[in-house]
Amino acid sequence: MALLLKSAWQGYRYVFEELADPRTSSWFLVAKPYQGLALLGLYLIFVLKWGPEWMKNRHAFNLDKVLIVYNAIQIFLCARLFAGSLLNAWAFHYRWVCEPVDFSNSDHAIQIATYVYTYYLIKILDLLDTVFFVLRKKFNQITFLHVYHHFGMVLLCWGAATYFPGGHGTLIGVINSFVHVVMYGYYLLTVAMPSLKNSMWWKKYITQLQIIQFFWMVVHMGALVFKTDCAYPRWTAAIFLPQNLFMLILFVDFYIKTYVKPKSKKENGAQNGFQNGAQNGVKNEAHNVVHNGQKNGLNDLNEGNGNAKID
Repeated sequence: MALLLKSAWQGYRYVFEELADPRTSSWFLVAKPYQGLALLGLYLIFVLKWGPEWMKNRHAFNLDKVLIVYNAIQIFLCARLFAGSLLNAWAFHYRWVCEPVDFSNSDHAIQIATYVYTYYLIKILDLLDTVFFVLRKKFNQITFLHVYHHFGMVLLCWGAATYFPGGHGTLIGVINSFVHVVMYGYYLLTVAMPSLKNSMWWKKYITQLQIIQFFWMVVHMGALVFKTDCAYPRWTAAIFLPQNLFMLILFVDFYIKTYVKPKSKKENGAQNGFQNGAQNGVKNEAHNVVHNGQKNGLNDLNEGNGNAKID
């Protein structure tokens, strides 16, 4: 038993201490798995059990002012991260097909690691989206897609901040930060001006933007499969590709169910209504013709009276 515990402890130290990037391993919520897992565990328990039970007999909270501040903070953080990542990495310094991680202690390498850590903290902040749904009793929006996405992003970003804070995989955070600037901008406007909630075309194009995002991520991480001489670890594609493919499929499925199928049903209903109306119109017209013909024939017979002959 003692040998087993010793082996387990050695394995823990190897995975979470020796393999971890020493530059970031001492940062809050990095490297130590129990911290992040405890946070995610509380998140799942609250949004799936404790929160709904606590709100069951309570009125929904009015969080408009809180949401305005929250969305504004998200826009600021994501916009700053997006601009900084472009200027210091992807616009001028990084290669798009293969970019290894710079594990040095240079100012530039530390700056990139800080961006990765900031993105990780933003993904933790994103968990409040679901908490706000619970407090506002918007339980219909707490879908599997929503919870899975938020939960999975925190796990993946923890891994990036712990082991590979920089390099090829960071483009995912850059793209996602831009998408979130647009998304939280929409949320901010709809809270500040509720009339905009009826503008469905906004939500439609934001979903399209998210689909493009995940498709781009699939292509970007898929490049590692074919770039055999890339210094960035190729095995990360085995983690990111299934995740991004799954998210792409879920978002496409959501888009089809939300925007394509209702439209098809509406068009089919209108077509069927037109066809039924046309058919009923033909039937009514035929009925009128027959009825009028019978009436006119009877009048002619009455007018002819005894002049009519039966052959």
